[in-house]
Amino acid sequence: MACLFCEIVSGRIPAEIVWRSDDAVAFLDHRPLFPGHVLLVPVAHVETLADLPASQVGPLFQAAQQLERAVESALAAEGSFIAVNNRISQSVPHLHVHIVPRNKGDGLKGFFWPRHKYESEEHLRETAEKIRRAL
Repeated sequence: MACLFCEIVSGRIPAEIVWRSDDAVAFLDHRPLFPGHVLLVPVAHVETLADLPASQVGPLFQAAQQLERAVESALAAEGSFIAVNNRISQSVPHLHVHIVPRNKGDGLKGFFWPRHKYESEEHLRETAEKIRRAL
């Protein structure tokens, strides 16, 4: 079976892309913790952070920094949550960085992650556009 994130990177599966470079792609998570929850993935298929070539670690996390700022700005968030799962809790076996907007009292406690869906497809697209504009 093909990798879901490789299919998104290639454009064979649609996703709301908010940022793209030659080495990485960022798109809205289809099951967000909160609206604006972005997944940043390397274009090359690697399963874990340890598998990512050292020369790509810096650029990937520089992109994460840029996306963190954009997500917080676009969604008027007080902060953000940045996470990488390696194998355990990694629903797709392709390295991905979660960039999640946060606000005090948002209900996210420890590793209990309540999911908050987009209100509609339009809400999803508007959220993506806000992040793209902030970039």
